[in-house]
Amino acid sequence: MNLRRLPAALATALVALVGLLALPAQAETTGAAKAAAPNFKAPYPCGQKWTYSHHSAEVRRALDFVRSDGGSTAGTPVLASAAGTATRHSQPSGAGNYIVIDHGGGWKTYYFHLSSFSVANGASVAQGRQIGVTGSTGNSSGAHIHYEQLYNGTGQNIRINGSALAYPGSYNQYYLTSDNGCGGSGSPFTTWGTDVRVRADARLNASVVTVLSGPTSVRVLCQKQGDTVNAEGYTNNWWSKLRDQGGFISNIYIDHPASKLPGVPVC
Repeated sequence: MNLRRLPAALATALVALVGLLALPAQAETTGAAKAAAPNFKAPYPCGQKWTYSHHSAEVRRALDFVRSDGGSTAGTPVLASAAGTATRHSQPSGAGNYIVIDHGGGWKTYYFHLSSFSVANGASVAQGRQIGVTGSTGNSSGAHIHYEQLYNGTGQNIRINGSALAYPGSYNQYYLTSDNGCGGSGSPFTTWGTDVRVRADARLNASVVTVLSGPTSVRVLCQKQGDTVNAEGYTNNWWSKLRDQGGFISNIYIDHPASKLPGVPVC
């Protein structure tokens, strides 16, 4: 095309159009694309129902969780909501004892006010792994899990199983039942108490295979009657067989009001 034969204005327009057509397609955003988030799950054990709220004074998009199913918030295991690398921190004047899990791709989760840690600093943790115990350390008025999801250091609106949670200003408006750690055989429960002995059989003189230092998420394969145990003001002769610990504990130390656990088969 001989542009010199066209009026100047038309020639300029054609040159601009040809230039645009020659440019490569532009990305929708000028920065790097946001990495896909992990499929985060609730930070507490399978089957438990908690309520949550958001304080407007929070710097980031945190939610605070407390139990609403009749169980005790204090002492409940805190679980990794996705796999990653856990680091331990302490801020007595603020977050108290807390865990940060780096999930890769810029994503991290925070878990504040723990009464104790359940993993070593720098440990690799799977989704559903117990990382701590719910408490009220630091600047806290009561036991709860302060939970955050961050991308490249910026707080994000919290999503569980891919669904965005509401941000109510008070508890008991919204609830969330956990499916974290529900996979595999056995029924999910949580133990209570400290230094609970797991024995090779449902007998008080059976060898100790391990000790549960504090509240622990467990999976009960079956239960059977054994030696009668008198402890913590209770009497019970039913024992639970724990899948992952390879032994039995008295049902007294299972966080459930029934002496014989419902839905759990007899060994």
